[in-house]
Amino acid sequence: MAPQKKASLLIKNIGQLVTMVGPVPRLGKAMSDIGLIEDGGVAAAGEEILAVGKSDEVQGHVELAEGCTVIDAGGQVVTPGLIDPHTHPVFARTREKEFEMRLQGKTYMEIAEAGGGIRSSVRDLRAATHVELKANTKKRLDTMLKHGITTIEAKSGYGLSTESEVKTLEVIREMDMIHPIDLVPTFLGAHEVPDEYRDRREAYVDLVINEMIPAVTKDKLAEFSDIFCEEGVFDIDQSRRIQQAAKSAGLTLKFHADELASTGGAELAAELGAISADHLVYISDTGIRAMAKAGTVAVLLPGTTFSLAGKQYAPARRMIEAGVTVALSTDCNPGSSFTESLAMIVTLAALQMKLTAAEALSAVTVNSAVAINRQDSIGQLAVGKLADIVIWDMKDYRELPYHYGVNLVTQVIKRGKLVVGKRS
Repeated sequence: MAPQKKASLLIKNIGQLVTMVGPVPRLGKAMSDIGLIEDGGVAAAGEEILAVGKSDEVQGHVELAEGCTVIDAGGQVVTPGLIDPHTHPVFARTREKEFEMRLQGKTYMEIAEAGGGIRSSVRDLRAATHVELKANTKKRLDTMLKHGITTIEAKSGYGLSTESEVKTLEVIREMDMIHPIDLVPTFLGAHEVPDEYRDRREAYVDLVINEMIPAVTKDKLAEFSDIFCEEGVFDIDQSRRIQQAAKSAGLTLKFHADELASTGGAELAAELGAISADHLVYISDTGIRAMAKAGTVAVLLPGTTFSLAGKQYAPARRMIEAGVTVALSTDCNPGSSFTESLAMIVTLAALQMKLTAAEALSAVTVNSAVAINRQDSIGQLAVGKLADIVIWDMKDYRELPYHYGVNLVTQVIKRGKLVVGKRS
């Protein structure tokens, strides 16, 4: 440990340093290995981590640059910045009225069929200005950052026209440039069939393939293509055609799959080499085996089941035992999961999916990094990785799911800069 660069950031006296150093992705029993260092220290030079180890060793081996930010963690827990691999952050209005309708007995699909749900958000987004969307999105990103999230995957999907999908992706690109959180863009033109195409569903599929995908890829507005592969939305044949076109255009694939019923979405995602399949509440055993073999990440969204008052959660333990890479996400969106707290998702994963705190930490760091193809730069506190770091008001990392409903984050460092909290 003899770095040549001078440290611009030093964090010392860390009670428990969760480095996540080890295999990527974390599979099976390896999900319990969080690379824990007691009495740890971390140093960074600019955006990158310079040294990681025992606090005294790090301090003894790094030279501090003039004006170095020195943080005494005071025995608190430090983890990598949290990574949220499935979000819908760009929308114009919230849908609390629909939440109340669900409390009164209406189902998600009944609300959607009556013109609510995604289609309601589409009407709102189309009417919103670029400036309004940026302001609304910034507010949500600010909240995420305060809760320890330093990177998100950000989807379009509330435009459902070429113009509005491009508008959404442009907002995502602009927010990535000006906000501390890194945003990874996903095109989700096949999120729902808009009102004007309800009786011409195949025409909308053609629009996505022949107009939207070329428009999005021409300006390199998205890295991934996602689709809502589900009963009553896009069936297996339509999903295959759209995603094959997206893959041919150079986009990496993601899937909303098997959320409301087992339709074979997980199998299709594995067949097409998707980087992830998400939701998976009703995934089949065949789908689990296919995803494990293909290396497709399962991004699980317990907040959605919780918010929809669902009785069945995705079978996380079966997936882990089968060798599937399991990640967790907020699914932050205005309809089915309006939360910016991955810590709350960790609690739900523990209580409803029986993940341990260590497994859940693997799922919101290294495995989430794999789900967005960022494992080479984030998800671990290791030399050469980005200095995305969270300091928590905890003495033991197992407090994260246990002490729920409050924000335990005290400081957040993004790319080596303190962006939440003060110097200690």
